[in-house]
Amino acid sequence: MGAQEEHDTARHRFDVADAAPLLLDAHGTVTGWTRDAERLLDYPASEAVGQSVAALLTPEDARRLPEITARCRTDGSWAGLLTARHRHGRPVPVMVRITVADDSDSSERWLVLLSEMAEAPGWDMSRRVLEQMVTRSPIGIAIVDTDLRCVWSNPALEQFGSAPAQQRLGLRFAEIQPGLDSEAIEAQMRRVLETGEPVVEYEHVGLVRSAPYRETAHTMSFTRIDDDRGHPIGVYYTVVDITERHRARQRLALLDRAGECIGRSLDIRRTAQELADVAVPALADHVTVDLLESVLRGAEPTTHVPLLRSGQQSVDEGVPEAVVEVGDVAAYRPGSPPLRCLDSGEPWREERLDPLAAEWATDLPGARQATFLDLGLHSVMVVPIRARGVTLGVTTFFRRRRQEPFDADDLNLAEDLVSRAAVCVDNARRYTREREAALVLQRSLLPHRLPEQDAVEVSACYRPADELTGLGGDWYDLIQLSGARVALVVGEVPGHGIGAAASMGRLRTAVRTLAALDLPPEEVLGHLDDLVARAAREEGVGPETEDTDSAQGSGCVYVVYDPVDGQCTMAAAGHPAPAVILPDGTVAFVDLPQGPSLGVGGPPFESVEMALAAGSTLALHTDGLLAHGEEWAVDAGRDRLRQALERSAPTLDLRCRAVVDALAPDRPHDDVALLMARTRLLGPDQVADWDVPLDPSLVAEARKTASRQLTEWGLEEFAFTTELVVSELVTNAIRHAVGPIRLRLIRGRSLVCEVFDSGDTTPHLRHPRTTDEGGRGLLLVSQFARRWGTRFAPEGKIIWAEQSLEEPPD
Repeated sequence: MGAQEEHDTARHRFDVADAAPLLLDAHGTVTGWTRDAERLLDYPASEAVGQSVAALLTPEDARRLPEITARCRTDGSWAGLLTARHRHGRPVPVMVRITVADDSDSSERWLVLLSEMAEAPGWDMSRRVLEQMVTRSPIGIAIVDTDLRCVWSNPALEQFGSAPAQQRLGLRFAEIQPGLDSEAIEAQMRRVLETGEPVVEYEHVGLVRSAPYRETAHTMSFTRIDDDRGHPIGVYYTVVDITERHRARQRLALLDRAGECIGRSLDIRRTAQELADVAVPALADHVTVDLLESVLRGAEPTTHVPLLRSGQQSVDEGVPEAVVEVGDVAAYRPGSPPLRCLDSGEPWREERLDPLAAEWATDLPGARQATFLDLGLHSVMVVPIRARGVTLGVTTFFRRRRQEPFDADDLNLAEDLVSRAAVCVDNARRYTREREAALVLQRSLLPHRLPEQDAVEVSACYRPADELTGLGGDWYDLIQLSGARVALVVGEVPGHGIGAAASMGRLRTAVRTLAALDLPPEEVLGHLDDLVARAAREEGVGPETEDTDSAQGSGCVYVVYDPVDGQCTMAAAGHPAPAVILPDGTVAFVDLPQGPSLGVGGPPFESVEMALAAGSTLALHTDGLLAHGEEWAVDAGRDRLRQALERSAPTLDLRCRAVVDALAPDRPHDDVALLMARTRLLGPDQVADWDVPLDPSLVAEARKTASRQLTEWGLEEFAFTTELVVSELVTNAIRHAVGPIRLRLIRGRSLVCEVFDSGDTTPHLRHPRTTDEGGRGLLLVSQFARRWGTRFAPEGKIIWAEQSLEEPPD
């Protein structure tokens, strides 16, 4: 290369205005120094000329000089980066080009051009180097003109299935890749041509010629190319395949959506349907979810029961591919892939189904018979639904519209998706089992139905705060007492759920046992308080412990109503006082002394007695009916309750429901129980009573009087048994009591015989021997009466016996 040609090359590559030339001899000694070199390194010519060039470089680069010299002798030139030393010692990075200097002198000389890195644009490269960069790049590169026709492209574009570079020349994008959205891509090109602003990493998804059945994703970057005058001459763009990254994002997005959408409830069938909904169309075109029938019942999974179609979805409305409807049995043919997966617990995939093969789930008489060709299904995956080591069912994924078959990555994704759903299904199954058990417990603790009786018309409404189990600590009851009376009870145990329900059940049993003793309300609560306190002590429960199964701190209101005289007696233990709706619709709250909560200790319980007119309504409720969300204010709660109770309704049941709906939301903060009882009074034709003298000879007269009364009531068939009961009870009172004796008959749903005396001793049932001459009176009464007993009154006691009028005596 001549000196002039090398000089031109140096101008082309280094911008001579900034390059510092110098000359070296064959030994690397500086023989020529310029002002530019002095400006760059600050050495004057007197100090630089005659020095070895190695002294002007850092030690590391000085050691490279023999290698660089050898390259120059072989190739005639060398270009690269070196670090020179400034006169004051600081390093100066420079770009260096060394070429042979053509001189008439026969000795070897070298021309060195230095350009400081801080001011230079970088290492200028030849066209050959640039061509290597673009032709060997794995990134697809192309240039289109202002008409968006291809004028150049590199070989890497062929990996996307387009024709060789020569065949792409002059073609538009839609002609090169018809499976992509060419209009959107060319719109980006026009935008770059118009604005000059580059577009970076524009993503698009479609079908390229190299993979006509599989969606691929790419990013494209567009840059405008201008001529020397700044006029646009075309667009330079790059193409990068990001299909794997795109599919990974899709998989993550699908799994995220599954986490949000599957298992939003604890309903098994809804969870199965959510699995099908999430998988279509993101993963498959048609999905079926089949669960074991035992799973749907909440029982432990077993393969000896049929599969039921629990969910299905399709990209086409109406799920036309379905041969089994949701809720029907999916009777798969023996040996079919779903049954094999159910038995083995392993997934199965078939890229291409036999189009003439029959669909598997058609093994029932009358079921729709169809081949996979009829249904348009061509690829399938079957994944067992497994959770906690057991198989709950199978999920089947089909492709119909999308021509790409399922691959191994799709199967992995399906397994991840189903495994997440399987946990939700199993949770729902366990919840179903627990809820069924809880409902059985609830049915055993709360009254199945309130008994029919003559004292009150009654209705109850219960709304738990625990929406999952439907159980809470609030309870109510109606207990039939002697003499046509009833006990109305409403109570509340701290806490919610099964623990509170169990405590409530124990408390309700205790109340029923105490009610059978016919004790006054304050005594019932007193005994109940002792029982709860003793149980808490035995279980080691105290104020500092948290035991949701303890009844300590419970509240209760106990009301006794007598339909003969309309007297009502009540007492409360840490519980709101009942409200009374008078016959004219006026609402008032009973001024009831509040006793302490059960089991916590305190003063004795007190009762109040009041007379209620027929048609009055008692409203016994728990404090959840007075609360308003998180707010708790007794006065405000009573005002709201009063307003709700004042609203009339056609029936007592509707009125009771309306009150709870008005005051308690669907998911109340606290359990709510409301018991409403409309009072009745027995008429004069239903009650008869007589004074009986203390004369044993008049027992026969008492029998006759009772028999005549039964004749008036049309109950002649009960005369014999009633005379026997009257005889034994009156005789027993005359023999053991002092003071007046009174006989009373009450006719309602049953026939009640009561004998009052002023004694305080309780009669006991005896079992006499065969040779005994007496002691059989109460034994005979117990045989002829449905039930009998004793209750105490302020002036004495009452012995009573009750016969059922629905069952005539033998």
